[in-house]
Amino acid sequence: MHSLAPNYLAAMRYDGLQLATLRTLGEYRGKQQRFIEQSPEIQSDLRQIAVIESTESSNRLEGVVVVPSRLRSLVIRNAQPKTRSEQELAGYRDALALIHEAAIHMPFSEAVILQLHTLLYRYMPQPGGRWKATDNDIVERHPDGDARIRFKPVAAHLAPMAVTELTHRYATALDRHLADPLVLVPLSMLDFLCICPFPDGNGRMSRLLTILLLYQFDYAVGRYISLERLFEESKEGYYQTLEASSQGWHEGRHDVKPWLDYFWGVLLRAYQEFEERVGSVEQGRGNKGERVRTEVLKRTPPFSISEIEDACPGISRDMVRVVLRAMKTEGLIVPTGKGRGAKWAKVER
Repeated sequence: MHSLAPNYLAAMRYDGLQLATLRTLGEYRGKQQRFIEQSPEIQSDLRQIAVIESTESSNRLEGVVVVPSRLRSLVIRNAQPKTRSEQELAGYRDALALIHEAAIHMPFSEAVILQLHTLLYRYMPQPGGRWKATDNDIVERHPDGDARIRFKPVAAHLAPMAVTELTHRYATALDRHLADPLVLVPLSMLDFLCICPFPDGNGRMSRLLTILLLYQFDYAVGRYISLERLFEESKEGYYQTLEASSQGWHEGRHDVKPWLDYFWGVLLRAYQEFEERVGSVEQGRGNKGERVRTEVLKRTPPFSISEIEDACPGISRDMVRVVLRAMKTEGLIVPTGKGRGAKWAKVER
């Protein structure tokens, strides 16, 4: 709520790079519909990949991991959740599906926030949709056992009022055009995380609300490219910029620049990937994609992207990645690691 105070917004200044980034994002939004209209046949492919990646990555950011062989079945509702992790994943799936279907009818309000949190916990023993009853400091724990308080959110007894103030200030800022929506959306999420209104699930809720609010300004790239995956792939920057921009938040003396720069960078990467994928998937429906798939299906031991590249000269790494992601979504292959040494393996039937 402090980030959306009229005097705070009025005092904000943007450097040349930030203004250029905002212009570029506006241009991508303008081209977004053209991408879709030019390639309507690939929409379902991209949407299915994105929803699986979003559900997996947003939960994995919170340490919730599901066996890869179960992931796709859970997301496309071919299986019932059995473990706690699967229950959490299924709840996120349902909340995300509601946003994809009805974002235009879901204002940023206490009722909608509670509704989404209820969905997030619909398969869990404990019910969702209830504000926290005790304080919940954000603690950073290290492997050696040491810990430090990274941030003290709003006290439990003040959290409901803080959420009310947040939603009211957001509506006021929109009505009075106090800032660009691409400023108001990330600032709202920063304030939401500083309030931390629920006993659990605040991080996942912030990412769901991000998709919701971006939809309402026609920044719909999250339907086709998983923003949650991009947050997870850059999670050090995600947590570091949130921490940096929350310092002094209670007093309204915080610096939102680190978080804004990070958030806009993720959104920009999503649009760039969207543009690349539209072209790559179109190509992938021809000989190049089939060459990659054939090579992958021939492999017995785990393989790397580089090995597939070497076996398919003339096909770019981006093309290989697109095909691998599609095959992962189909349940044909799974990743066996992360980083530069990551490999892929076929799923045994």
